[in-house]
Amino acid sequence: MAKLLGDSDLMGHDVMARAIDVMELAFRARLDNKIVSPPRHHVAFGEHGDLVFTVGGILGEAPLAGFRVYDTFQNSKQSQIVAVWSANEGRLKGLVLGERLGAVRTGAIGGVAIRHLSSQNAKSVAVIGSGIQARTQLAAAAAVRAISTVRVYSRDVVNRNAFAEEMQRDLSVEVTPVDSVAKATMDADIVICATSSRIPILHTADLTPGTHVNTIGPKLVGGHEIGLDVADTAKIIATDAPEQARAYASPFFLAGTRHENRMIDLAELVSAPGRTRSSPEHITLFCSVGLAGTEVLLASALLDAS
Repeated sequence: MAKLLGDSDLMGHDVMARAIDVMELAFRARLDNKIVSPPRHHVAFGEHGDLVFTVGGILGEAPLAGFRVYDTFQNSKQSQIVAVWSANEGRLKGLVLGERLGAVRTGAIGGVAIRHLSSQNAKSVAVIGSGIQARTQLAAAAAVRAISTVRVYSRDVVNRNAFAEEMQRDLSVEVTPVDSVAKATMDADIVICATSSRIPILHTADLTPGTHVNTIGPKLVGGHEIGLDVADTAKIIATDAPEQARAYASPFFLAGTRHENRMIDLAELVSAPGRTRSSPEHITLFCSVGLAGTEVLLASALLDAS
């Protein structure tokens, strides 16, 4: 019988650690052309919004197939469904419901990027934003680096204070709320930018030499939270899905710039770590746009462990 998991089944440090391992394997399989990951598909429902589908999985000895669907309806909490099939056996393994799996998956991809692009001695993190994506990105950073201090900024004082209290308790790391981007990023080894801002709020002047920057979600020409000057400064720009970056209805924020063809597939860095930072002074940038199929792989691993 197919299993069913919800958000409450996806809590705890062991879930993030398992998710990062799954994503690491996924990127290695991607370079071997074993990941099925077409760009996402939007189905419009007029003025109400869209249903968004990502379909994919993995080939090989234990092939998996499945999909994730979420909505962009007004006032939506963006609940999601992830369904997983065993392609060999032709059976539905199970479903994962809720909003947490997508955030854990995205956080884990960010963790893989931090593992391969940040300094191995990184200890301090700046978090810009205080939502669920900021939480899972920070949890992933703490899973792959010996983080000792964190500073968080978001516009809402109550939210950033709550974030600091919660994450300090959960990660046993000092987390300090601050009242500006500049105060958060001062001397930070890793910067996590997880906001919905449509105007640049992070610039090169906010970064220290050697910083690694993680960004999350679509950054489009018409609205993006990081300045193009960050891309100008970055020695390496990587993404988890170049094909998705090219498939947005609106152009990706680097489209038409000299950086458009500089983006490296994260899978290449995972499989060839010698291509990562060659100087401790280099600034690196990771743009997570969502590699299709990875939700299916993570859901499968969590279903197997339940």
